[in-house]
Amino acid sequence: MLKENFNELQIFLVVARERSFTKAAAKLGVSQSALSHAMKALEERLHIRLLTRTTRSVAPTEVGERIIACLEPRIAELEQEFEALVQMNGTPSGNIRLSAGEHAARSLVWPKLKSFLREYPEINVELVVDNSFVDIVEGRFDAGVRLGESVDKDMIAVRIGPDMRMAVVGAPAYFAANSAPETPHELQHHRCINMRLPTAGGLYHWEFEREGKPLRVRVEGQLTLNLLSERIDAALSGFGLACVPGDRVQEYVKSGELIQVLQTWCPLFPGYYLYYPNRKQHPPAFALMIDALRYSE
Repeated sequence: MLKENFNELQIFLVVARERSFTKAAAKLGVSQSALSHAMKALEERLHIRLLTRTTRSVAPTEVGERIIACLEPRIAELEQEFEALVQMNGTPSGNIRLSAGEHAARSLVWPKLKSFLREYPEINVELVVDNSFVDIVEGRFDAGVRLGESVDKDMIAVRIGPDMRMAVVGAPAYFAANSAPETPHELQHHRCINMRLPTAGGLYHWEFEREGKPLRVRVEGQLTLNLLSERIDAALSGFGLACVPGDRVQEYVKSGELIQVLQTWCPLFPGYYLYYPNRKQHPPAFALMIDALRYSE
């Protein structure tokens, strides 16, 4: 039965993934009517309803979901095996999808990818920048980048950057009108530039540590900005204090455009890791990318 319906089952996976016949047809390069006819023929041969169709959406049925759960990992494994076989005696090639947050993408991933892509022009990389905690399996990413403390235990993690330290900074103009805080508790009397957490939806509580004891402080201010570059610009413009990765502001601190405070309260913490699901074998292109991103002291 699988041999007779394999092509249509692959089509079903694309339709279910896209939740749209229109999008799936565009992705597969066929007409929407041909796609609809193929799905109808498959359901009739199997005597199973695989998709629930409405005027606005398409979604897999319960049986359809079970077939997806069975087929997807096996097809993915087959694709990896075929790609590895093709590349054994040829030029490394293939497609890689990565998910990374704004800071990781700008400071680590993209700078390393530039030389990697020049060396391997047949390898295509899609880098999706998203500050939320993306489910890389559900999103069909090959790998993601997160801080070491945030990587799930069932993932393989490869260190791609050094330990990090946050920095609390403000412009000289701000400190001309406000005294520098000596403890994190004094931040409650300052205008601070907030960040809303993309997953939980709450405001980020600034994290500190003293003598091994963690301390989280809720701050307030006129601005809440989700992009790191905007928070740094707001601090440079004198709108208040910002808590940002130290590497992104060290040049501003060195030049005097920003003043850093509370240094002894900001501890080192594990930096960024590339993480991905455990697999028996990776395509050569993916293995080469891991080596290119890997951190070496």
